[in-house]
Amino acid sequence: MKTPALKPLALALGTILLAACSKAPEAPPAAAAVEPAAPSLSIDASLLPPMASFAQTDLDPATPACADLNAHVNGRWLAANPVPGDRTTWGSFEMLAERSLYTQKQIVEAAAAMTSASGTHKLIGDLYATGMDEAAIEAAGLTPVQPLLAEIDALAAPTDLPAYLRNAASQGRMNLVGFGGESDFQDSSKVIGYAVPGGLGLPDKSYYEGDTHKAEREAYQAHIAAMLKLAGTDEATAAAQAAQVLSIETALAKVTYSSEELSRDVSKYYNPVSIDAANAITPAFDWGAWFDANGVARPAQFSLSNPDFFKTLDGMFATVPMEDWKAYFRFHTLDGLAPYLPKAFADQNFAFYGKTLRGQQEQKERWKRVLDTVNGTVGEALGELYVDVAFPAESKAQMETLVGNLSAALKARIEALEWMTPETKAKALEKWASFTPKIGYPDEWRDWAGLATTRDSYVGNIIAASKFNHADAMSKIGQPKDRGEWGMTPQTVNAYYNPLMNEIVFPAAILQPPFFDPKADPALNYGGIGAVIGHEMIHGYDDQGSRFDAKGSFANWWQPADAEGFKGKTTMLVEQFDAYEALAGKNVNGNLTLGENIADLGGLTVAHAAMLAAQGQGYADPMVDGLTQDQRFFGNWATVWRRNYTDKELNVRLVTDSHAPARFRANGAPSNMPTFAAAFGCKDGDPMVRPEPQRIAIW
Repeated sequence: MKTPALKPLALALGTILLAACSKAPEAPPAAAAVEPAAPSLSIDASLLPPMASFAQTDLDPATPACADLNAHVNGRWLAANPVPGDRTTWGSFEMLAERSLYTQKQIVEAAAAMTSASGTHKLIGDLYATGMDEAAIEAAGLTPVQPLLAEIDALAAPTDLPAYLRNAASQGRMNLVGFGGESDFQDSSKVIGYAVPGGLGLPDKSYYEGDTHKAEREAYQAHIAAMLKLAGTDEATAAAQAAQVLSIETALAKVTYSSEELSRDVSKYYNPVSIDAANAITPAFDWGAWFDANGVARPAQFSLSNPDFFKTLDGMFATVPMEDWKAYFRFHTLDGLAPYLPKAFADQNFAFYGKTLRGQQEQKERWKRVLDTVNGTVGEALGELYVDVAFPAESKAQMETLVGNLSAALKARIEALEWMTPETKAKALEKWASFTPKIGYPDEWRDWAGLATTRDSYVGNIIAASKFNHADAMSKIGQPKDRGEWGMTPQTVNAYYNPLMNEIVFPAAILQPPFFDPKADPALNYGGIGAVIGHEMIHGYDDQGSRFDAKGSFANWWQPADAEGFKGKTTMLVEQFDAYEALAGKNVNGNLTLGENIADLGGLTVAHAAMLAAQGQGYADPMVDGLTQDQRFFGNWATVWRRNYTDKELNVRLVTDSHAPARFRANGAPSNMPTFAAAFGCKDGDPMVRPEPQRIAIW
């Protein structure tokens, strides 16, 4: 479902790489019952698709590394591997994600085949089996969602709207108001509630104004009408209601923060208020009743992000006609559940969000879509089984060594910084000393007792899981922060830094080529996962992560002169990426992508230093396939960013994604590094050698 349920702020602030790199209890779960020993599972590795890897045979001698590292390493592969019809991007990440999916497929199919499964096997098996039962889904039609639609039909007056939103939220269904728990910015040891704006169906507020996204806006309005028609609304009424739904969203978009604003000012998430103060902003919306409905004790304060949004929404309750509100909620309910409803609804949802908006030509196979749902609802349960069959112990052990080596190299670089005063440097080192790495999977698995699934209804299982997950999230508000929690599942091909816990996290699925291989040449591991480790550490010192201290609290630990010097260096990085043209007439937004670009530059620099330090003096370069160690290091860095996009996907990302397009990440950091120029014999004036006055070194 498209909801504004609060992303873990760790992901909103510091996710590496892909995810744009997350979404949604009444009574607390019942005590866990004693279960029989879980059956062992195994996978057939011969059925798994290949992974990307750096290879000398991929290199294009016609395009030297000094001219374009990305084209030199990836050009041939990219030309031979266009984006598949069921994808909007394709490259190293997607290949590894595909491998993870095929591993998961064997797990869920085995679980679904169990006749007397219990625990996590039952949860996974029930969700997958009902999701794959297309005949039952078609036969059920809209019956599973009729109670939800009836709630909307019963709305009679503006005073009904806050109660409807409260009740829907208590079931894990949010739209206009997103709500979740996360560490208090001022005291990261405790969890408070965060209310955030929602309600928009388009990717960013900029889609609702001007001519740039007029075509997408018109297509969205047509999509709204089509979805309402599928549910039985006549054509003329559906068209009129679609216009009103878009009008509601347009009004909300005007007071919503843009992706760029949120990316570059984390403080916009945090606005601590009392319930009385919040009620003064929204007199028609009682926040005390909101906490009551969601099973949370009324707190002394919570965070009300973007008060202007909530003030505007509060006023709209009375000024927007009730029939328009009902059309709005009806559409978003249907659209959010469309992937789990009969084919006509799923196809219409894909036609807009997949094909029109992002250029995806065909839907993923059914099993992949159902697996996406399993991951989105009970992902950690699946992860518990995934690591048993797909994550060798040696990978975790070697990762711990790599993390230690990167940590030592980062400390040495901080100590040697010439632009930072001793006072600020001491605070930076204090933060360095408190980094917590997490590798592979959680130390303790989540307890799913209390979530009841069946083989009767796919939508029913999803609704039950949404309610359970929401109740679990609500139970944490007002409690000490659980520092053992993870913001990603083990089967996710990604990594992240969480500034509120000052932790770096590496799920099991990313610990494979081209990122990591326990048997690989060290140059490849340092140029792959080593740079990722460095990237996540540097997120603690990027323009937003550096606003949090060693304990994860929001605090200014910078001397004014150091802050000014840091700003000067980051401004240069903004200018570098602003100059990259991603599509004809459309450049990268250097401000939107600044945090990731800081992390790439610092992470790659630290990884190279760690590699040299780990080898010590007297190291003899083995020269593999005629390539030096440094050439292999930078070659694998570029291989990580091997990626094609559809033009429409790239259009969306240029507005919403805090990560620059892959080819600019492959080239951007190395072009600032003298070690890269030396590795390939590049000269001043070569495209991959930035002129000395423009060369950037931060961490």
